[in-house]
Amino acid sequence: MMPENLTYMVPLIDIRHLTVGYDENIILTDVSLTIHDRDFIGVIGPNGGGKTTLLKAILGLIPPFKGEVIFHACMTEGNHHRIGYLPQINNIDRKFPISVAEVVKSGLMSRKRIIKKYSAKDLEFAGQLMNQMGIYEIRNKAIGELSGGQIQRALLCRALVNRPKLLVLDEPNTYVDNRFEKELYEKLRKLNEEIAILLVSHDLGTISTYVKSIACVNHSLHYHPGNKITPELMEAYECPIQIITHGKIPHTVLHQHEQ
Repeated sequence: MMPENLTYMVPLIDIRHLTVGYDENIILTDVSLTIHDRDFIGVIGPNGGGKTTLLKAILGLIPPFKGEVIFHACMTEGNHHRIGYLPQINNIDRKFPISVAEVVKSGLMSRKRIIKKYSAKDLEFAGQLMNQMGIYEIRNKAIGELSGGQIQRALLCRALVNRPKLLVLDEPNTYVDNRFEKELYEKLRKLNEEIAILLVSHDLGTISTYVKSIACVNHSLHYHPGNKITPELMEAYECPIQIITHGKIPHTVLHQHEQ
């Protein structure tokens, strides 16, 4: 049996010298990163720096110009990779006629099989997730009737229902009520005891509280093995940022703007 402290060193995904973009427009150049089991990596960077592009490359939604994304054996099951994805909530079409339960069950579909018969075990687990997230009682409601926090709960259930090894979240606190935001991050902390998490966020205060390491993405990638906000990290960020620090008197520190 592998010692507990070594399980964190099991690699799930290797990103090697990745250059990627759209059409002929290069967004990320020579990016390398290894995601290990039970990593919790916070991805930060300015708008347009390539954070979402990095996620799309990992999810296989865009092909690389150069380099590769390698999935280790534990990340593959059948014809799909064991990744759960929580998109930005503003990308969800609330007018689409689908119920909460149908949203959650859609996470059981692999990318290459449009129709899949759900097992009793699958459906039981989906119900357990909805119950844990507090949305089981509204499972038959259309998503257009839900609040931002309720939709986020449903999307998180969908991301988890296929029992992923890696959970990828793109700005999960966007349009979410404050009460659920704290609840969400506490759930992520608990989930991280079992799976790896890759979290894109502009909220550096939250990043430093919950994540184990930080990847600063600004057309390249700077990896920081700890979760401390350092001057070097802020320099890599290359844009004015706001950090909330907590002490006896809460205060805000603003990075100086260039004139």
